[in-house]
Amino acid sequence: MALNVVALAGGVGGAKFAYGLSQILDPGRLTVIVNTGDDFWHLGLRICPDLDTVMYTLAGVVDPVNGWGVAGDTTHTLQALGRYGAATWFRLGDQDMATHILRTDWLRGGRNLTDITQELAQRLGVCQTILPMADAPVATMVDTVEHGEIGFQEYFVMRRWQPVVRGLRLEGIESAKVTDAAAAALAAADAIIIGPSNPWLSIGPILAVPGMLDAIVKRPVPRVAITPIIRGRSVKGPASKLMAELGYEPSARTVAEYYAAVINGFVCDERDAGMEIPVPHAAIFDTMMRSNADRVALARKVLDWINGWRSDVRLGDHPR
Repeated sequence: MALNVVALAGGVGGAKFAYGLSQILDPGRLTVIVNTGDDFWHLGLRICPDLDTVMYTLAGVVDPVNGWGVAGDTTHTLQALGRYGAATWFRLGDQDMATHILRTDWLRGGRNLTDITQELAQRLGVCQTILPMADAPVATMVDTVEHGEIGFQEYFVMRRWQPVVRGLRLEGIESAKVTDAAAAALAAADAIIIGPSNPWLSIGPILAVPGMLDAIVKRPVPRVAITPIIRGRSVKGPASKLMAELGYEPSARTVAEYYAAVINGFVCDERDAGMEIPVPHAAIFDTMMRSNADRVALARKVLDWINGWRSDVRLGDHPR
């Protein structure tokens, strides 16, 4: 398919949908802009969990059970580190660690994250474009009832997202900016799709990058979000729990309202058929992606639906 599509993604759900798009769109027609608010330094290495999840998924090497990491990976190095008393709460596979070592070496050599990500992806055979949301480091900080403000990975991995969340803060966001590569992709986009990722933890940081929201909204093209919430619950991860703790009703409608300034289209799951969605264009599909075939099928349905109304979009269209 000869559309130019930009997808915003973070986490497993966004990566799965990006995989579906990558199988339908012609090589070079898909750009995935990925959350980097989860990135952190660990054991001297720069870890970029969402970038790697998207990269491994599009490369066809992701662990099919977890949805992250490398399939069949071992943890011999991590076990050896543990014998020395190093922290082992963040799982680092042996093959996965090669990615982090190269990234860290190249960063310290002066290369930026955009160039590094593209080279790593190309070396894994990915024929679509994967971009970080910014080259400058941004860190999602989580304000919790039990532990005060903690880093995202401590909240998400070490504490298994059990602390009650009072608020979120993006450390370093004021120094970030839309990269030239991301700006060019958005300027050429025929459609912009927000994957079924956590709106607050995965997509919110992307939209918060100075200049990103304007670059998206000014495009007179379909700007569509896919719900990560089905029947009031998140398919995977803490989205619905987080929404409730922040005072929102966990529902697809709430997600659509959260994206109100960005989207003119929304995809709801068929299990929530009948729910009123306050956007100009809404569709209902089975959004559960249990297999690669499901991911491709959903991506095809979304693109076919978008093709049915994208010629009607005019500059200045906004959700009503």
